[in-house]
Formats: sequence, structure tokens, C-alpha cells
Amino acid sequence: MTSYLPAGWTIEQIRTLSQDRSATPLSLDRLVVVEQPGQNEYMTLRPEAVLGFHDLCLVLDDGEWYMGQLGTDGSVVCWASYGPDLAEAIRNL
Repeated sequence: MTSYLPAGWTIEQIRTLSQDRSATPLSLDRLVVVEQPGQNEYMTLRPEAVLGFHDLCLVLDDGEWYMGQLGTDGSVVCWASYGPDLAEAIRNL
């Protein structure tokens, strides 16, 4: 199982900014999808990083951070892009 932190970030920086001492990088070996407004289909993401914050996740795909929910099976369903700035995405947790 491979997990990655985004370039230039440490887990301590992420935990401090999020105020979540349990924040952790998660394995990339999982299904990650994003809801498509007005469509019944999900778009599959190919995560470069997945950060877990209790049952919420931030997923990096193609330079964009997506917010999502961690499922009991380990999959992630995202509902919105929070843009390219990880610090801003963390502030919106």
C-alpha cells in the first residue's frame, strides 16, 4: 500500500493547519470517485495523494484538491473541487 504526502508538506504541518492530530496520509490503493452535478455517473479519479481527517478526505488529482467522504470499504466519494491550494482546502474542512 502506497501513500504520499503532497510535495513540500509534512504530516505535522497538515495536522497543525487542520487542528486534527489524527490527520494521516492514506493509501492510494482505493476507489476514488467524484459526483458529477446533474449526472447519474461518477467520474473516477486517479489520486496522487489522499489525506484522511476522521471520515473526511482531501484527494489530490491532476493538481486539484477534492473533498470527499471515506466509506467503510475504504473508497472515497468526493463532491467538490476545492482548487489547487492545499492550505485553503484544509481551511474548508
